[in-house]
Amino acid sequence: MAETYPRRRWPQALIDLLCEANAATKLARAAGFAALPSLMVEDFFTRYDDLLITAASQHPRAVRPPGQRRRVKQTPAYNLITRLQAHRDEVLRFITDLQVPFDNHLAEARYPHAEAQAPVLRWLPRRGGCPGLCHHPFLPLATLQKQSINVYQALVLTFQGQPPMPRLD
Repeated sequence: MAETYPRRRWPQALIDLLCEANAATKLARAAGFAALPSLMVEDFFTRYDDLLITAASQHPRAVRPPGQRRRVKQTPAYNLITRLQAHRDEVLRFITDLQVPFDNHLAEARYPHAEAQAPVLRWLPRRGGCPGLCHHPFLPLATLQKQSINVYQALVLTFQGQPPMPRLD
């Protein structure tokens, strides 16, 4: 959004806020803290909410013209802002739980070929090959391994129709 709307300040301000929060969590981890101070967490959440309120005022919801019955397509900026507001706790989880990393580089680094295979995996089912193959199988397994869940047992449960869910907290 910062590149798409260079005159808007909110995208870069949001990037700066998230980078500042990431730096604070790195310092807290290095110092051995179990959590950030509650006032700091509250400040990050307040600033995040304020930025998204500003962003929403600059990218309002598109309204349906009179007489039109179908749904109106929203702008990518509006959709992003709406998702960031709806999933605020998940986006900022790295602030409230220092065990949660800021990014997912660890999971992606473990299986670097997954991104290269993604277009092929999306293409195959449309061409009639490999039905049911839609997601890369190794990335969820990496999450289970990281959370010390027995991968073999997880696969058995998955094929029995009871897939285990990784912890989200």
